[in-house]
Amino acid sequence: MRKIWIEAALNGAWTRALQPGIPDTIDAIVAEGVACARAGAAIIHTHAYDGGGQQTFDWQVYARIIEGIRAQVDVAVYPSYPPIQTTDINGAVHFAAAAIRLAHIEALAARGLLEFAVIDPGSVNFTQVATTSEARPAGTYMNPESHVRHALDFAARHGLHPAFAIYEPGFTRAGAALARVAGVKTPIYRFMFCETFAIGFPPKPYALAAHLALLREQPGPSHWMVAGVCADIRHLIGEAVAQGEHIRVGLEDAPLGTATSNLVMVEEAVRMVRDRGGEPASATDMRRALAA
Repeated sequence: MRKIWIEAALNGAWTRALQPGIPDTIDAIVAEGVACARAGAAIIHTHAYDGGGQQTFDWQVYARIIEGIRAQVDVAVYPSYPPIQTTDINGAVHFAAAAIRLAHIEALAARGLLEFAVIDPGSVNFTQVATTSEARPAGTYMNPESHVRHALDFAARHGLHPAFAIYEPGFTRAGAALARVAGVKTPIYRFMFCETFAIGFPPKPYALAAHLALLREQPGPSHWMVAGVCADIRHLIGEAVAQGEHIRVGLEDAPLGTATSNLVMVEEAVRMVRDRGGEPASATDMRRALAA
């Protein structure tokens, strides 16, 4: 039986203004994380909120969320980290030192609350597919190589698998090259298929095939999963299950304005995995596979 990891991405940085159904309080995030884990998710990814509004990177808020979930159910929980963005090439960009940007990650690791090191190994323009000539230039999500190297050094020091978000195919090549020189454990590659934004690939079979062809050229076997940015990736789940690999669902990844809840998306993913001959992995199954 193929054991498939299901990851639930609960909220993202959208706020309720763009994704009204996200949990954006500590209690709501904990409750949804627990419910999704009990429904079949082996991994919970969350951004931290403390009473609505904008996300926070206060490690103490993250600790309350992670500890609150793990006190009730055995599941891997991992956080996000602050973005660096600019709106145009002439805009002022504040490059916070990598150590400052990842200070909350260090604090969580020191308390034994992390199982992955989240790293986005590249930069990208968030150009919208439906942009117009009058539109304000899109922001650039920036991850300087110095920050990627810092995050990989952190992963190596703490013995954590890097969790890569692959927005563009080049992220796979850069991530693999930098992971190799950092001496980290085998990365996990999350292929971020996009619909609203003109980034990387849309969620289509040819796109998954291209990602996998490139991944096979990298040294050593790696785990991967299908995920999205404002995208419906359900029709890629069958191929992921057929190859014994993994899937991510949730309101962070779903098209903006999605009315379906995180729990319902996890329950649907569980049914789809089983319909295709797989079985949702437990957190123990996932840890065992990573240790193999």
